[in-house]
Amino acid sequence: MTPRRTVVAARSLDDLMGTIHRTLCEQDRLDPDQAPIRHIPIRKAGRVCGFLYVVQGPRRLRCQAIWASEENRVICYDSAGVRFAELELCESPEPLTGR
Repeated sequence: MTPRRTVVAARSLDDLMGTIHRTLCEQDRLDPDQAPIRHIPIRKAGRVCGFLYVVQGPRRLRCQAIWASEENRVICYDSAGVRFAELELCESPEPLTGR
């Protein structure tokens, strides 16, 4: 199965997190209000270069996405660890400042 590619714009870290949260929840049919999202910074040479986003659902279900800010893309993985989507960012915030 080829991952679907979508172009999105995210003006802030909150916009980006909301888009990722919706995308991950839709794939595994989770209620966004019941499946919280958290993010963990990814560092390269001591500076933040992206984030790992994790959504946890019931029965230890876990899906995730990786935002590689230098590449302006987000790679999304379902609860089985299969890549199902790639979001190309035509507009994205800086990982440290959120701008």
